[in-house]
Amino acid sequence: MGLFARTQEDGHEQVVFFNDPAAGLKAIIAVHSTAAGPAIGGCRMWPYASEEEALEDVLRLSKGMTYKNISMGLAAGGAKAVIIGDPKKDKTPELMKAFGRCVERMGGIYYTGEDVGMTPDDMAAVRTVTRYVVGLRETSGDPSPVTAYGVFMGMRACLREAFGDESFEGRTVAVQGAGNVGYHLLKRLHGAGARLYVTDIDSERVERAVAETGATPVEPDAIYDLDCDIFAPCALGGIINEKTIDRLRCRIVAGSANNQLADETMGDALMERGILYAPDYVINGGGVINVYEELMPGGYDRERALAKVATIYDKIAGIFAAAKRWGVATNRAANRLAEERLAELTAKTV
Repeated sequence: MGLFARTQEDGHEQVVFFNDPAAGLKAIIAVHSTAAGPAIGGCRMWPYASEEEALEDVLRLSKGMTYKNISMGLAAGGAKAVIIGDPKKDKTPELMKAFGRCVERMGGIYYTGEDVGMTPDDMAAVRTVTRYVVGLRETSGDPSPVTAYGVFMGMRACLREAFGDESFEGRTVAVQGAGNVGYHLLKRLHGAGARLYVTDIDSERVERAVAETGATPVEPDAIYDLDCDIFAPCALGGIINEKTIDRLRCRIVAGSANNQLADETMGDALMERGILYAPDYVINGGGVINVYEELMPGGYDRERALAKVATIYDKIAGIFAAAKRWGVATNRAANRLAEERLAELTAKTV
């Protein structure tokens, strides 16, 4: 498939390649849609095996951001940026500033932020050369606790749908990944009375979770086989796949990780097995709501942001209702709702 055909396949508006040899920068910014407003999406730095792999990632991620932002009800479109390079070896202040100049040249249709391989200090360096940055320490701060709060609220909607009662008391939750979001989610679940299991490839993260929440540690591969009410993917994507799906012993899959399904058919497979799935880009939308609040008149307001994040409960419940109405898996219902809204917005801009 040719380059134009690939970028047009999912309706991307603009894909821009940036090259700054002096700074060592090779970056791609993909703007999927600005029908709802300026596009928001983080920047990821990763040692991609090829430029084609980097392009595929940025196209997939930018489309996902459109669906997420629309699903959260934001007046914002979706975009993403990737920088090709090893963040542990290739990152320099000059590289970050070079990327910031690329963002500035986009003229305000794209707001960037922190993603995999990037840090708050990196974003601060980017901010020195462009104002189109969100999620800085001095504005909305670390989005992880807010993202975790949204996942927690979405889990409550899942419990009510699956069991008729949204209480976590006595419920068992297996959390895969105890990083920034997973850690804060574990703390909330512990406070709500859930029985917890936790795994992570980083043993120090597991030790911290066990010490602070009383969670039972398990080996990374064993997390799929646990009898639990909720399996919460909070680390890698693609973990619901042909190798893992038959091992699940849960009633609900709900977590913060992006792209949890290896492909859309895994949502159908979950439905066939009687497992309720909370679409990832909806339940983990608290972070983007948080940074979007920086663009509101008057600036960032924490209480207003948290109030909006709490509505993820209603958004998840609405997807479950639509899935039953249409007789489809919840991931397909979420996509359809986002696509219908995007079509409405696009029609208004024509």
